[in-house]
This record gives sequence, structure tokens and C-alpha cells, in this order.
Amino acid sequence: MKNYIKKYGLFSFLLILISSCGEANNDDHGHDHGPTEHSGGHHHEKALFLSKIQMKNLDLQIGSLSQQNMGSFVLTNGQLEVPPQNEASVTAIIGSNISSILVIEGDKISKGQIIAYLSHPKIIDLQSQYIKAWSESTFLDKELARQEKLRSEEVNSGKELELAKSKQITSKAAMNGLKAQLQLLGISVKELEMGKIQNNVPVKSPIDGFIRAVKVKTGQFVAPQTEMFEIVNIEHIHADFMVYEKDIHKVKKGQKVKFRVESLPDTELDATIYSVGKAFEQNPKAVHLHAEIENKQGLLIPGMYAQGKINISEDLEWALPEDAITEYENEFYIFLVKEKKDVTEFKPIKIKKGRSDQNWIGIINLNEKLLKSKFATSKAYDLMSELKKEEAEHSH
Repeated sequence: MKNYIKKYGLFSFLLILISSCGEANNDDHGHDHGPTEHSGGHHHEKALFLSKIQMKNLDLQIGSLSQQNMGSFVLTNGQLEVPPQNEASVTAIIGSNISSILVIEGDKISKGQIIAYLSHPKIIDLQSQYIKAWSESTFLDKELARQEKLRSEEVNSGKELELAKSKQITSKAAMNGLKAQLQLLGISVKELEMGKIQNNVPVKSPIDGFIRAVKVKTGQFVAPQTEMFEIVNIEHIHADFMVYEKDIHKVKKGQKVKFRVESLPDTELDATIYSVGKAFEQNPKAVHLHAEIENKQGLLIPGMYAQGKINISEDLEWALPEDAITEYENEFYIFLVKEKKDVTEFKPIKIKKGRSDQNWIGIINLNEKLLKSKFATSKAYDLMSELKKEEAEHSH
């Protein structure tokens, strides 16, 4: 406790000493200590003078005014989504066992990349059937060619030729059916025609993206159409908002949306509405809006809750963060910053507040010169408290 008193007592003493020096200099130039009015704000001649170390200890932030949209808006909420073509469910085409899994949840993958292997006696049998059908079809092609030649020489009857054609068509249809099944399984029929049978068949990703879920384990038997993997491509992630019936007439394509997600609590994301739904959700009675996110950052995942506001009119005001403004004796002040050689001066300026928007406050009576100046953008209350404490101490 003694260390605490020493540390902060010394800090206050330094503040008073530096500020007093500044006041002495002002007195030498004949400055009045009372408030004086200037165009676009009221200035106190008293000011705080802080070193860089003191500013760091107080975690003081310095910045300029910025123009913020203080226009009308509609509150909205929803969640992040991706278009249907950017999601994929990988299923088993044929009943088989998982012989190996090559990915885990969160892995980034490319379209066509092998993510697992399947094996089962049925798969081997299917390949054997194709080899048999291919061999038979090849033989019947030759037999048909022979019968056509004999017929042209009038050695055989037309009936024998028609029978050869029938057998060849039936055989080729059976072979093509087996070929289509094997191609769905990713098995090369060219290799089968050379007598190479695959014990394991690959499972490939149908899209680029990330593995969202692995729903199987090695050795597990999966029935046809069983979902094994979920894949999502978040490159085209967008915000899906809901607007209630009473506000639908206010929103339209092209309007800007500012919103936040829980994973980025201190970051405001921007989006633009590109589609307004034409059907009501019954519970709650609302319409979906789809908005393209303009400044994607951090990890944005489909399903994340989003809360924001839709700007339905543009009305810009010069503004500072809420923490840059403090109230004293029913008046509002901000602190003008002037950087000197060894210290930084913080001088209070009386202002009139405009409209507020979340943590931004509009300031409506600053002149052109002050609009280009720098101000404390945080700890205005602490600065005012320290200034008034010094004034009280000097009055004694």
C-alpha cells in the first residue's frame, strides 16, 4: 500500500509541477487564467503537460476527428452464411468400409483432393464384373464385324447378323453401366482394362474449402448416401440479416450495413445489401437480407451471430469517440493536443454535442482550424479530473 501511495503521489506531484511551469510561462506573457472564447469553441488557458512516459502510463490515445454517419438506421440481426454452391456433403456411393482418413476438421483442401479411402469386397467384385463385361464386349465387337463381312459375301443369313448385333448391344450396355458406377467411385477403367484391380478407392473433395466436420472413423462401415464429411468454402461468406415487417419499406439493395460478431467484439464490419428477400418468415414475421461483407477479417465462420444496423440515410458529422468527451458543471469538453519538445499539452475546449451513434459523438461547433487539429481520443474524464485537482491546489 505504501508503494502504491509513493508511486501515484509522486506521479501527481510531477503533473502539478509540470503544469505549474506551464502556467508560470503563461503568466510571463500576460495570459489570463480564466476561460476565453474563440470561434468554434471555448478555451481554458490552463492545461496539462504530460511526458511520453506519463501518457503511456495513462494509456492516452491521440487522434483526429473523423466523419461518421449519424443518419437514420434500422437495427437488424442475423448470422453469417455461405451460398449453397459453397457447401458440400461428401457421401458414400456404395456400402463400404473406411480404410483410411487423410484429413481432420479445419484442414484446408482443394477440389479433387483425396480426403479418405474406401474398401470392400463389393468394390473388388464390381471391378471384376467390369473386366468380364469389357472382355465380352470386345469379343462381340469382333464377332459382329465378322458376321457383317460374311453377310456381305452372302455366306451367312440375315438372322445370324441380327443376333450378333443384339448380343453386342446388350453386352456394351452392361459394360457402360458398370463403367459409370466405377467412375463415380473414382476408379480408372483404363487400368482395369490392363488387369489392374484397386483394393482401395479414393474419396475426393468436390470443392475448394475447409473440412467443417468429419463424421466417420477408420474401419467404420458406411451405407450408401451416408454423409462422411462436411466441406465449406468461406471465401464467399456473407451476412444474412432479418428485418421485421414494420421496417421492410425502409430497406433496399445497395444500402450499407455496419455489424459486429462475437469473435471480433472490438471490430465493426461493413457490408452492402445485394439482395432483399421477397417472402416472409412466419416466426418471426421478417424478411431476409443478404449483404456482401466488404472488410473481411479474422475468422468468420458460417453460423456466427451478427448484430448491426442498416443505414437508410447518409448524414455525416465530425465526431470523436465517447471517451474523448467529458462533462463538467453541465458543459461538455474535449482536449486539444499540442505536441511540444519534451511534453504534450492537453487543453480543454468547451463544445456542443451533436448526435450519438454507438460509441461516437458528433461535435457541431468547431471552426476549420480545430477540425484539422489533434485531440485526446480517450481518458477525457481523467484529464479533466487532474486539471481541476491542480486548479484547486493552486487556489490555496
